[in-house]
Amino acid sequence: MTSNDLMQLGFYLIVLILLAIPLGRYMAKVLQGEKTFFDGVMGPLERLIYRICGIDAGQEMNWKQYGLAFLVFNLFGLVTLFILQLVQGRLPLNPQGFAGVNWNLAFNTAVSFTTNTNWQAYGGESTMSYLTQMVGLTVHNFFSPAVGVAVLVAFIRGLISRQGKSLGNFWVDTTRVVLWILLPLSLIFALVLVSQGVIQNLAPYLTVHTLQGASQTIAMGPVASQEAIKMLGTNGGGFMNVNSAHPFENPTPFTNLLEMLAILLIPVAQVFAFGHMVKDKKQGRVIFGAALVMLVLMLGICYGSEIAGNPQIAKIGISTSSVMEGKEVRFGVVNSALWATVTSATSNGSVNAMHDSFTPLGGMVPMLNIMLGEVIFGGVGVGLKGLLIFVILTVFIVGLMVGRTPEYLGKKVEGFEMKMAVLAVLLPSAAILLGSGLASVIAWGTSSIANPGPHGLSEILYAFASCAGNNGSAFGGLSANTQFYNVALGITMLVGRTAIIVPTLAIAGSMASKKIAPVTAGTFETTSVLFSGLLVSVILIVGALTFFPALALGPIVEHLSMWAGKAF
Repeated sequence: MTSNDLMQLGFYLIVLILLAIPLGRYMAKVLQGEKTFFDGVMGPLERLIYRICGIDAGQEMNWKQYGLAFLVFNLFGLVTLFILQLVQGRLPLNPQGFAGVNWNLAFNTAVSFTTNTNWQAYGGESTMSYLTQMVGLTVHNFFSPAVGVAVLVAFIRGLISRQGKSLGNFWVDTTRVVLWILLPLSLIFALVLVSQGVIQNLAPYLTVHTLQGASQTIAMGPVASQEAIKMLGTNGGGFMNVNSAHPFENPTPFTNLLEMLAILLIPVAQVFAFGHMVKDKKQGRVIFGAALVMLVLMLGICYGSEIAGNPQIAKIGISTSSVMEGKEVRFGVVNSALWATVTSATSNGSVNAMHDSFTPLGGMVPMLNIMLGEVIFGGVGVGLKGLLIFVILTVFIVGLMVGRTPEYLGKKVEGFEMKMAVLAVLLPSAAILLGSGLASVIAWGTSSIANPGPHGLSEILYAFASCAGNNGSAFGGLSANTQFYNVALGITMLVGRTAIIVPTLAIAGSMASKKIAPVTAGTFETTSVLFSGLLVSVILIVGALTFFPALALGPIVEHLSMWAGKAF
């Protein structure tokens, strides 16, 4: 590691924390309905939305009503986006004259953007009209993270409620997240991106002539507006096929830094917001410490593996640190490794390098980040929910070890909560392993692999992990725009989204009805460094027990083969 690389990584983490702390305080005020400086503008707009949509802002919902509202809203968004893609060829704002999308790709994309996955089995600039990009994809980029935060708020209310049944109002929570948090941040960020050269227009594509005399088509479009919310909402779906490796999406080192900061900004801020909302900042700091330790650990493995490179290349006299195949030459190895780590630590999924070209262990890091449940801060809303699920698992395991009744925030963790927590962990994991296993043994799955051997298995594993984890990044090398993969991965995304949100709401409903017990000598402290370490251990052990056999057949055996001089 060079001193320059170390300075860049340290600078990134310091700036991220300094920005996240005040944002977390602001988010807590918004989510608790307290006064903020945006009230004068957003308040009347909020009330107008309720009036138009017929929403009773004062209606309280139990966990089943909240969950039903979530399912209905997502189903409506999915169907609407599906139909929009099918008929886009007959609609305006389509200067390229793109035809309607075929049904299986339309299904995959509709599920993808509704579930905050943003998996793209298509080239955005060659498939989707401006109308589909703006009204379909970008709008979902606002709603899907807002839904995630809304469910998080409901979960927190369940943890701190004093024998109530209400978790709030789904429609109010979602609206406030969009108006007070996502919209202002995205507007500011989009303007900054435009100032740096990210394009924002509705012009037809340009045809230019190269120095060799060939013709080349240069895509135009409303890129900055989608870029801003795709980062801040941990969506990740790019306007361009190569995502943030494209200079129209990510033109300068400054935008590269800003976009990486935007990926983790709200996920880190919501951890601090949690501390404010439960009236115990130490609880937020413990979770922050655990997530930060895992982030640094994964970043160290990814960067170390990439800077070491392939020893077979070194044997022919080429410096491994200078091999940039698959990486963004403008930003270097360190920024490729950093982006890959943070985008998979959250549910963002954007890329500025091709993970398929990473070393085996370097490519395993983003894969493992997703398999762990994307709880290394994780996506907007869903990441902290996943962390809190592991917190519940940890207090239960610790309670069994020391013979104490497991409690969290003064409430007992009992059988029902544990069943729901285990479901939230197991169902996405089962979707990854069962889907990958099926795709590895049938012709519909193996015919899309570009590389044989363990690397081909890694491509399949990554695809199902990315979709089950609602991440959306692609390992590369897998031709996923087929009927089999569009349908199979679409179903996997639905399982990954609902399998954690519905059990989470069930836990919230159960916890909301319980008494808050006073702290006694038998209460295990959940604000200590010891508990933070136990939380990290539980997350890593559960991940290892679940996925080590699959990883051993993919990136691990490929790594050992690389050192033995064998290529695939």
